Amino acid sequence: MTRILGIDPGSLITGYGIIDMDGNHARHVDHGIIRVKGESLPIKLRVIFEQITEVLAEFQPDEMSIEKVFMHKNADSAIKLGQARGAAITACAVQRLEIFEYTANQVKQATVGKGHAAKEQVQHMVKILLCLDKKPQADAGDALAIALCHGHSREGIKRMDVGISSINKGRMR
Repeated sequence: MTRILGIDPGSLITGYGIIDMDGNHARHVDHGIIRVKGESLPIKLRVIFEQITEVLAEFQPDEMSIEKVFMHKNADSAIKLGQARGAAITACAVQRLEIFEYTANQVKQATVGKGHAAKEQVQHMVKILLCLDKKPQADAGDALAIALCHGHSREGIKRMDVGISSINKGRMR
């Protein structure tokens, strides 16, 4: 069984979701949000780092998955998002977690079955796939979707790594 932490980074709200994967079966462990307070960006980044570090200490995940930054409309927002992402990644890297990145379309494809699904569809599918009583808050739901995306992708990634390693070993002889 593998415990996966999914993170939906944000400079105001960072969502996290934790699942256990046993083969293709996912089990919900926890989810929540970190409300990022602080007057300056460095303080906000410290809050993200410290809160993610606390989540890591409490739940001891094996792997972390996070959404890749994309440029939407506002460059300043993308930069802040990238910095929030960096704080979360650093907290996990310090703990020596393996880190995986997915695009928003990959996450939607993995959870809903179509890469341009609406946020509400993602939340609905997360609720169904993890047998939750109610839809999680949007940022936490996105984090759970990111964890699910990785959980369902990781078996293929492992098979490809084994295949590539075997091929490379064969060529070195």
